Amino acid sequence: MVKGAKLQKSSFYSSPLHDFLTPFKPAQNQWVARYIIIIFAAIIRYAVGLGSFSGFKTPPMYGDFEAQRHWLEITINLPLKDWYFYDLNYWGLDYPPLTAYHSWIFGKIGSFFCNEEWFKLGVSRGYEDLTLKSYMRFTSLVSELFFLFPWVILITRWFGRNNGQSPIDQTCIAAAILFQPCLIIIDHGHFQYNSVMLGLALASFVNLLYDNYELSSIFFVLSICFKQMSLYYAPFIFSYLLSLCVIDLKHFKINLPRLVSIGSSVTWTLFMVFLPFLIYGNGLKTDIGQILYRVFPFDRGIFEDKVANFWCTTNIFIKYREIFSVDQLKKLSILLTLIGFLPCCILIFIQKKIDNSKKILLLYGFAITSWSFYFFSFQVHEKSVLVPLLPTILLLVDNDPNVISMICWISNICYFSLWPLLKKDGLVLQYYVLFILSNWLIGNLNWISKLLPNSVIPGPTLTIKLKSKSIIMALPNNFLWRVIIIGSYIACGVIHFLEIFYNPPKRYPDLFVIGNITLSFCCFVIFWVWLHYKMIQLSKA
Repeated sequence: MVKGAKLQKSSFYSSPLHDFLTPFKPAQNQWVARYIIIIFAAIIRYAVGLGSFSGFKTPPMYGDFEAQRHWLEITINLPLKDWYFYDLNYWGLDYPPLTAYHSWIFGKIGSFFCNEEWFKLGVSRGYEDLTLKSYMRFTSLVSELFFLFPWVILITRWFGRNNGQSPIDQTCIAAAILFQPCLIIIDHGHFQYNSVMLGLALASFVNLLYDNYELSSIFFVLSICFKQMSLYYAPFIFSYLLSLCVIDLKHFKINLPRLVSIGSSVTWTLFMVFLPFLIYGNGLKTDIGQILYRVFPFDRGIFEDKVANFWCTTNIFIKYREIFSVDQLKKLSILLTLIGFLPCCILIFIQKKIDNSKKILLLYGFAITSWSFYFFSFQVHEKSVLVPLLPTILLLVDNDPNVISMICWISNICYFSLWPLLKKDGLVLQYYVLFILSNWLIGNLNWISKLLPNSVIPGPTLTIKLKSKSIIMALPNNFLWRVIIIGSYIACGVIHFLEIFYNPPKRYPDLFVIGNITLSFCCFVIFWVWLHYKMIQLSKA
């Protein structure tokens, strides 16, 4: 904790989460609280995994579950030089090499210890045996426990000490982050390994807080080498690290040892990742060219499915693919993305060295930059919302209840934006249960206790004193924000109600999906503007 800082009252005070963990407040019991949230988080994830998954019983391509299984069989049955060239019409590898290595490890383990029939090349396509499903779910859970959970604990402890939060309050914040439902239902319901990429990116963020710039660079490169979507953070971390290397821009004074050290860390990490291809591949130029071609699929067009970003939402009125060529859309996409993230990158670059009290600026910058990519970049998928959501949900470390209310709101909207995908995957029950559970745990549903007797929902209604006014946790103090948030929740409820009880008109079969992405996009843009405002405000403090 910062010297002289006073312990702050937890923003989650009187939430069920705080009530659960308060008995472990004594110093000798605090480690138990961390184990409890980790075990409970693991149980929730495995419970979600009991449900359906992407592409279940939908031949011939099935879905993401089959894609991940197929990559396991490709990597353990083919020589490395064929990994990115094999049968590209059927779930060819389209993520960077660390994903392939990750698939190889779990493919070898599953084939050796469990059942080699799961991964027989060309024979096991569409294999959906219950034991295979259990094993694949297990690999996703282990990946998240190893790569993501420790860094969530570390970042909440770092900010907690600097913000004057007690250890038990730090654990409450870590739990609120771990129980955020979007990543849970995508990785353990739909089925992917996003937690590895996000965990490595989070490791990079944590090392920035500790001023371990070389280690931060290594983790960030590893994150990109697992999934290319981590590039959403790249402009901001580049701007921040460059600002630390430039002592005096006017006289062009550079901290050369630091610049060389960071540059060497990046270069050597990339070299080690691609070393197997140098030794066993078709030639580094050939392999890198093929990997880049697979990783950046510009030929697919600016979007495929309906996503709550700029292109899909405005395409309702402007048919971009009929007006512009693919090359023109590439350039337009790059331009708009650049305009979106440039202000926050410039702001962090011109800042003097950021002390610990202002390092929360980094989370705002990462959030702004990644939201800009989500809005304007090429080939964005529904799951890509997890990338801007990571630094966004980390802002729960803030002591300001108004900020926390905003984060809770946009987190729910992110979850709502995933609904069309989750409905298609047969994860309707998991969707509603996780929404209720996550909001109840952090106190967002405590207002219901005003309407029902304590025998139904025990516990006090959560209120926080702010400027002599009492606010409910789910809403900020500002009246306009209350109207926006309540209005958006009502609109979400209306869309869900209509979708349950009415069929869309035959002329507009995607009407409810379009309503979902339009509402979500409008909320995202409003929140993105708010992030800019907060970052500018904090940079002047």
